[in-house]
Amino acid sequence: MVGARITVNGKETPISPAAPHTTVLDFLREQGFTGTKEGCAEGECGACSVLVARPGVDKPTDWVAVNACLVPAAALDGQEVVTSEGLATAGKPGTPPALHPVQEEMAVRGGSQCGYCTPGFVCSMAAEYYRPGRCAHAEPAEGAESAEDAEHGPNGFDLHALSGNLCRCTGYRPIRDAAFAVGAPAEEDPLARRREQSPPAAVATSYIQEGSAFLRKDTLAETLQVLRERPEAVVVAGSTDWGVEVNIRARRADCVVAIDRLPELRELKVGADAVEIGAALTLTEIERRLDGRVPLLAELFPQFASRLIRNGATLGGNLGTGSPIGDSPPVLLALEASLVLAGADGEREVPLADYFTGYRQSVRRPGELIRAVRVPLPLAPVTAFHKIAKRRFDDISSVAVAFALEIEDGAVRKARIGLGGVAATPIRALATEAALEGREWTAGTVEAAARVLQAQGTPMSDHRASAEYRAAMLGQSLLKLYAQTKEAVSS
Repeated sequence: MVGARITVNGKETPISPAAPHTTVLDFLREQGFTGTKEGCAEGECGACSVLVARPGVDKPTDWVAVNACLVPAAALDGQEVVTSEGLATAGKPGTPPALHPVQEEMAVRGGSQCGYCTPGFVCSMAAEYYRPGRCAHAEPAEGAESAEDAEHGPNGFDLHALSGNLCRCTGYRPIRDAAFAVGAPAEEDPLARRREQSPPAAVATSYIQEGSAFLRKDTLAETLQVLRERPEAVVVAGSTDWGVEVNIRARRADCVVAIDRLPELRELKVGADAVEIGAALTLTEIERRLDGRVPLLAELFPQFASRLIRNGATLGGNLGTGSPIGDSPPVLLALEASLVLAGADGEREVPLADYFTGYRQSVRRPGELIRAVRVPLPLAPVTAFHKIAKRRFDDISSVAVAFALEIEDGAVRKARIGLGGVAATPIRALATEAALEGREWTAGTVEAAARVLQAQGTPMSDHRASAEYRAAMLGQSLLKLYAQTKEAVSS
């Protein structure tokens, strides 16, 4: 519908006549907000980041940084967006706008060199600046030397907030200094005050241009009915996968159905027997709401892409694509998770170990959605997630291994091991589990089981790693786990 609108820097702006596949990045640049840049068009560089008002965890609203290059503009119908231009406050008549504190620190500390990436850094930094509880009583720091550790400043600033922003001039030190120098938002800061109000409610959207449609329904039942009628429709939540297809491979869809704001897919419940996680909750929301209650997930999140991606990506999307190199499936396999699949005719629960049937294929039927992920309780006490990749952050796994072990009186009572990147689907290392269970947790047992693990799957050679390297890393991951846990387990 032509009434679809986005509030950009406080001003309502119609989305029409943009095509339904038009990204927020291209939409904003058409409106003259050219601070938002295209660098990679894949969500890896962060030059396009903007702030979006989203339901908060500790306050009614959080300012969340997202990759504008991936999100369809129609997905933000009825929502609020702030660009780098909108961070500056209006000055007196005839005077230029005053710089935002983040912009000021980036300027005085030399955080901008060629300047191409700077607006994206500023927006990601502003999201962390406004994170509730970041610094209740902090004074601006004079330099990074006084930081608590390499990635957290004395002002509570978490540098992981910038893990999805790349500087082409390699000017990270002054950017880090700027991040560690910002204080707490002033009481009169309008964006800080905005956090105390509810975010815009999700609105039903039926945006149609030139025969292509972007649809968002109010309820899960309505959405499932659309998928029954249009099984060819592309389903998106954070659009972190589909956005790449649109940008890099020029994919287009006659119908895109958004599910990211469906209330039925955004619940998180911690019960006596299970933790149920809504499939449309973003990874950042899950991380902050669980607050470490599932340690294996807590270990996964910082290694999953970048904060910008985690602000949009969902477990439902990561599992729904069926990728053999997704980071969440190995963890969820080790946790013995199951999926709640919802269709127009009802729901069914499927163990994740039975979900994948082939390369990017699953038991999910046409018209079905992943509604939730269920993790059974109690949790295994010994867990670890090992991601082998070329970069520490913001990278795709060559191999991913997740462990969940129960060790009692020095013996392995139960072992669950999930693997990614070594077969056409994520898999359980069943033979290795059997080689561990019922045996003493000793160097001899682990070395023998590591040889079994090294032979699991059918790894292939590609530009990320050779088959031999992947196999070697499987064995090494178990040896590493033993080295990290043997003293704690024996004590």
